[in-house]
Amino acid sequence: MTDTNTPPDRLSLDPRSPHYDEALISRGVGVRFKGEERTNVVEYCLSESWIKVAAGKSLDRKGNPLTLKLKGPVEVWFEDVDNQGE
Repeated sequence: MTDTNTPPDRLSLDPRSPHYDEALISRGVGVRFKGEERTNVVEYCLSESWIKVAAGKSLDRKGNPLTLKLKGPVEVWFEDVDNQGE
């Protein structure tokens, strides 16, 4: 990642995922999916145009939340960058 103001191509909130990065998550990442800002995103991928969201309160047999993969246009940004200009 060369630009510190550009979010990575893929990021996950799950600490077991190889795409988890606590430092980036702590900055606050905003996600817009199909033109609507989403706050329930568990993981996203810009290059493949998808997000994963929790499927209600359902859990798998290991106790992890079930997720749904939704495909469509994805936009992401760091929320702390937006607040610096104010």
